[in-house]
Amino acid sequence: MKKTFTLIALLAISFAAFAQTTQQLRADNISEVVEAMTLQEKARLIVGCGYDSLIVVGKQTGRQIKYVPGAAGATAAFPHLGITNTLVADGPAGLHIDSHRKGESRTYYATGFPVGTCLACTWNTELVRTVGEAIGNETLEYGCDVLLGPGMNIHRNPLCGRNFEYYSEDPLITGEIGTAMVLGIQSQGVGVSAKHFAVNSQETDRERVDEQVSERALREIYLRGFERMVRQSKPWTIMAAYNRVNGTYAQSSYHLLTDILRNEWGFDGIVMTDWIGVRADLAIEDAIHAGDDLMMPGVPAQVENIIKAIEEGRLSIDDVNTSVRRLLEYIVKTPNFKGHKGSNNPDLKAHAAITRQSATEGMVLLKNTGILPLQSVDTVALFGVCSYDFLSGGVGSGCVEVPYVIDMLTGLKNHNISTTTQLTDIYTNYVKYAKLKLQADKNPMMWFLDQGQPKVDEIDITTRCINHELPSADAAIFTIGRQAGEGMDRTVENEFNLSTQEQGLLFRVSDAFHAAGKPVIVIINSGSVIETASWRDRVDAILVAWQPGEEGGNSVVDVLTGDANPSGRLTMTWPVSVYDHPSTLNFPQDIDMYSYKRLESRNRPIKNMTYTRHEEDIYVGYRYFNTYNKQVAYPFGFGLSYTSFAYSKPTAKLKGENIELNITVENTGDNAGKEVVQVYANAPKGGLDKPAKELRAFAKTRTLNKGEKQTLTMTLPVTDLASYNEQTGKWEVAKGEYTFFFSANVEDTRATAQMNIK
Repeated sequence: MKKTFTLIALLAISFAAFAQTTQQLRADNISEVVEAMTLQEKARLIVGCGYDSLIVVGKQTGRQIKYVPGAAGATAAFPHLGITNTLVADGPAGLHIDSHRKGESRTYYATGFPVGTCLACTWNTELVRTVGEAIGNETLEYGCDVLLGPGMNIHRNPLCGRNFEYYSEDPLITGEIGTAMVLGIQSQGVGVSAKHFAVNSQETDRERVDEQVSERALREIYLRGFERMVRQSKPWTIMAAYNRVNGTYAQSSYHLLTDILRNEWGFDGIVMTDWIGVRADLAIEDAIHAGDDLMMPGVPAQVENIIKAIEEGRLSIDDVNTSVRRLLEYIVKTPNFKGHKGSNNPDLKAHAAITRQSATEGMVLLKNTGILPLQSVDTVALFGVCSYDFLSGGVGSGCVEVPYVIDMLTGLKNHNISTTTQLTDIYTNYVKYAKLKLQADKNPMMWFLDQGQPKVDEIDITTRCINHELPSADAAIFTIGRQAGEGMDRTVENEFNLSTQEQGLLFRVSDAFHAAGKPVIVIINSGSVIETASWRDRVDAILVAWQPGEEGGNSVVDVLTGDANPSGRLTMTWPVSVYDHPSTLNFPQDIDMYSYKRLESRNRPIKNMTYTRHEEDIYVGYRYFNTYNKQVAYPFGFGLSYTSFAYSKPTAKLKGENIELNITVENTGDNAGKEVVQVYANAPKGGLDKPAKELRAFAKTRTLNKGEKQTLTMTLPVTDLASYNEQTGKWEVAKGEYTFFFSANVEDTRATAQMNIK
């Protein structure tokens, strides 16, 4: 017995001595911890813990210290070194975690906020920052460390299936809205992983497509939004995209991840890969050398690949140590490392109020013949599946498990507006059936369609109701819904364009109600652009609600009734036809999968699949339409209001290295409202070819009452006027006279000012 106690004592003394000599991670001893780690531990830290193998590495084994069901991934923990695991979760429109957990009766819902397009169309950075604060708070309280967002890619083409997550076709609005979101989220003590860096412009074959783009377009269009966000908000992490850029995978591009991101922009956080795992045509040593610090989601083979690459001299230990050091610098900032215990009880009620307000401010009124805001409307005939099954957000990793979604039926009821009985009963019952059928037919592998939209033959179920409901309705509301998501691009027919059924029903409703002298209002419940030119003359008002989050129906009716004055403005061009976009010729559409598989088996390059040429170069969106005078359905920056505004006293003055722009805005209408002032610039002739106008600054007024004025001041660094010269490899500001257009949209200039740059 004495020998046993002696042995235990000796072991205790030995363990205590070991603990005293082993480095325990702190913010001030990172170099020492790197030195203390074994090669196996370093390799394990660089590789994520995977979907189902989130483990503690070191003296303990088994499940990781902390796990949040539905989180997207984690980094490894080493308790003997004081290195805790960290958790990352999806969520550009709100935290994506599982709302239900095995063995628990309580729920873990997160707030569904408006999608990226809706938030960007607010043009209100303070409001977006408030949204970010709420998202960051839920990330913190549910025990996660990093939110995988925001999405910072450019709307190169309206068919991109993931445009709803992104902000704009313009890099300035992308950068400013992205900055506001990052600052808001990170103010709560958690991080972001801004994505997808870079040129992730299509979902079709996204894991290998080669985006072939000029260095100038790369710099001026696809990277500039990222650059503004990196410089202004210092994100904790950046996510490298799946795709290739000019032949090299973004995840192994030294040019993107080191030359530009780190050396030029000064980024000092970590870079993680998108969720690809092992790539047969990409050596892990190339990714690490290029600047990737964390391989996600991570598979065990990658750990061995790193060790083997070092042993064989293909990977420098210095590159590994650099990545490990960056990861430790990231870890010490995280809530998990600091011992924060999430409450699992964020204020969802308060956050619902934020989403309701931000959604109304991002909605864009495209048409109004004077019928809005609604007056003396007690009952409406409510058409469209999405009126009863409202789409709060997109699908894929960007979706959120929300506690509820307010549909149009409920939103109207909450504003004391009733709906016609027969039509409502038919739609309500059919949607119940269609949802059950959708779940029964769902392929379990198609997880990203969990919040899909039931397909309904609306002609058959509603045509007979039109004349029956007409006498009791004061107006008709027709909701057009479009769902999109990760992994697939949109089609032209039936997605960008209305289906024959949709158009037929809309025309029948329009003819019947207009014959009776009653208005027809269309709500567009889509995160992306759709075709409007063929049917807009048949209706009296069109409101783009986007996918506005869980309070969507309330937010829409807030605008329809005038409780909120629409102040959203488009951050992308709405073309007459999708084929008017020059990029459509170099974008996947109507893919013949048989031919694709045949060519793929022969290892042949396939246009718009294995490669995509950016032949439009810098002429993306309005830069093309405005420069070449191409007619559009609705121009970039467009949006109507229930009041009117006048601009006066425009000035542009050079102050040091900045240009100060001033404009006075007056509410000349009868209703209180907000105005978005957009400042476009046109450069002197000569030198590099340039678009006719480029957005250089913007500001939004506070709510102005009738007759009230506000002077807006915007500061524009002179360097923001620069274009990238591929011949010299430098940014250049052309000298000469610049005109600044103070505008309501790119085609509606209200005042101008000139300034000479010598």
